[in-house]
Amino acid sequence: MKMNMKNLGMATLATAMLAGTCLLSSPAKADVAAAEATFKTKCAGCHGADGKGKEAMKTRDLSSADVQKQSDADLSGIITNGKGKMPPYKTMTPDQVKDMVGFIRSLKK
Repeated sequence: MKMNMKNLGMATLATAMLAGTCLLSSPAKADVAAAEATFKTKCAGCHGADGKGKEAMKTRDLSSADVQKQSDADLSGIITNGKGKMPPYKTMTPDQVKDMVGFIRSLKK
C-alpha cells in the first residue's frame, strides 16, 4: 500500500511538471481580433481599412512581400518607434504590439 501511494505521488508530480513545461514553453497566440480593432482606430487612416496602403499618402501595402519578409522584431520596432512618416506608438503595450504584428502577418497575400 505504501509503495502504491509513493508511485501515485510520483506519477502526479511527473504529470504536473510535464503540464507546466508544456504551458510555459508554448508561445502565446496573438490576439488578431483585438489587433484588428486597434488597427482600425490607429492605422487604417494611413494604411487603409484593408492594410493595402493609400496611394495618395504613399503608405506601404502591409500584405506585400516587402513588409511580410521583415522579422517580427523589425515590425515591432517600427510600430513602437515609428519610421519615416509613420509616427511611434509608444502607448501600445508589448502584448498589443505583438498582436499587431500577428494581424499584419494575417494580411499576407
